[in-house]
Amino acid sequence: MTGGASTAALSAGIYIHVPFCRAKCPYCDFYSVTDLDFIPAYIEALLAELKLQRHRVPRADSIYFGGGTPSVLTPLQIARILEFINGCFAIAPQAEVTLEVNPGTVNGEMLAEYRRSGINRLNIGLQSMNDRTLRLLGRIHTAKNGVDTFRWARRAGFDNVGLDLIYGIPGQTPTGWEAEMAGVVQLSADHLSCYTLTIEPGTPMARKVSSAAFQPLDELTCGRLFSATAAYLNGQGYRQYEISNFAWHPEGASTDRRSRHNLKYWTLAPYLGFGPAAHSFLDNTRWWNHRSLANYLADLEAGKPPVAGEEALSREQQIMEFVYLGLRQTQGLDPADFSSRFKAGFGDCFEPALSCMVREGLVEKRSGRIRLTHRGMRFFDSVVDRLLS
Repeated sequence: MTGGASTAALSAGIYIHVPFCRAKCPYCDFYSVTDLDFIPAYIEALLAELKLQRHRVPRADSIYFGGGTPSVLTPLQIARILEFINGCFAIAPQAEVTLEVNPGTVNGEMLAEYRRSGINRLNIGLQSMNDRTLRLLGRIHTAKNGVDTFRWARRAGFDNVGLDLIYGIPGQTPTGWEAEMAGVVQLSADHLSCYTLTIEPGTPMARKVSSAAFQPLDELTCGRLFSATAAYLNGQGYRQYEISNFAWHPEGASTDRRSRHNLKYWTLAPYLGFGPAAHSFLDNTRWWNHRSLANYLADLEAGKPPVAGEEALSREQQIMEFVYLGLRQTQGLDPADFSSRFKAGFGDCFEPALSCMVREGLVEKRSGRIRLTHRGMRFFDSVVDRLLS
């Protein structure tokens, strides 16, 4: 691809989309179905897809089971998929292998079996420590279920466990949210992902907003909650490394608990996605599978890749993604890397907007890198739009 660097030589990530949930959450727009009877057919199709793509990348060092709810698959089913992946790709011996887990779908024995199957990292969809919030979000578990799941994970021997949280709930205040985070911090998770509640088009929650049955929290309060999140967690030993992600890293710690798999998305590393609606990225080309389990199964039964679309990124698109993804990270982006990739100076492409936003305190230049200030991260979308326009 003209003007961009090849990604093929980098270690890839492998993403497995498990498109099943016991119940659909009203805010979620990730593809999933609730008919678990299709799981055996899905697994056979998934193995067929893996076989079609075998050796597509020279090596991989992360595997991520996302969803949906991957923990509706049994440990034996996960073990079978992992064994097949290892037969199709050169997987690094110390690869990060993550399973997303929803409280209410597992017990302690299952978690121990997942660990024996080859999973070495869990990401638990806790979402909230408040039962009222969990009911509003349509979750099938209570706060106690979530805490129990985390403790079972530790007893099962998992030393790398992340928790997902959602804030920006109607009626939530910075003080109340900080108290909730304090309860989460007491668990000593290795990683925290803190997302603002987003009203996605086409979801049941969006329809409630349209009918005035649900009133989202205002943007000003959401901004204050974002600031409270970063300030509190950074003060508790968690290092913010991306807008919504924090890794446990107390003073003097040498262990890196950042999500190695998710870092691939933010650094334009290659990844292969398998399962309905999964996306892949390799050599500046992106392709995606059918967002339909029926179409996915039909294509693979016919021996065809279940690809719904593909695009080769233009030089301009590559630049936009480099900037957008680089500024999501707290370390920012490296102008020298930009120049190497695109044979152009970063300042030549983005002045005078860049200098203007430095003066406004939204962007800073430090240690040879360009990154957003905390205020800039709070207004991320508008800052990036101004820069790229």
